[in-house]
Amino acid sequence: MEEIGLFPLGIVLLPTERVPLHVFEPRYTELIGECLELEREFGLLYAADDGVREIGTRAHVLEVLERLDDGRLNIVVEGGGRFRVESLTQGRSFLTAVVVPVADAPGGAPGAETAALAAGAFRALAAVAGAETDEIDETAPELSFELAAQVELPVDAKQRLLELDSEEQRLVLVAELLDVMRATVSATRELGEHAKKNGSRPSR
Repeated sequence: MEEIGLFPLGIVLLPTERVPLHVFEPRYTELIGECLELEREFGLLYAADDGVREIGTRAHVLEVLERLDDGRLNIVVEGGGRFRVESLTQGRSFLTAVVVPVADAPGGAPGAETAALAAGAFRALAAVAGAETDEIDETAPELSFELAAQVELPVDAKQRLLELDSEEQRLVLVAELLDVMRATVSATRELGEHAKKNGSRPSR
């Protein structure tokens, strides 16, 4: 168990994911400033409309992009290990809590077929979107998070990924989510091409 500072936000940070943050509330500029000074991590939790989730991601500041005169910060953070809030603590201007690490259940290692399925879904999406991709290591222990961190998934879907305790299940879910995205991109592209054809006039 360990006590860390918490930063509830309307986003989900996945392990290995990098996101920019604009920090403007004084209590959170204090938290980030302390993390920078002491080289500490903080906990990022998804603040949904119906409350703050208990499982979040440890985050460390990868880069300070800008320090503004009024104390605001523009930073880039990277997701680390998952944690669960055991109990909230008091005494600081920002939220703090005692947290415990979240680990996968025993026996949840994925099969090669499942990893290949998720990697294939990612490649297919990239191909439809016309995006270049790096080589995918299908044996990576956190492949599900690595793939999901590279696309814009709905926050609720990302939180579901974060809470699953099996890499096999996460890879299956990632493959499903990527297939839905690929279908959406394809349909949008087809609709755009159809609209262009309808709006064209034959030359005389």
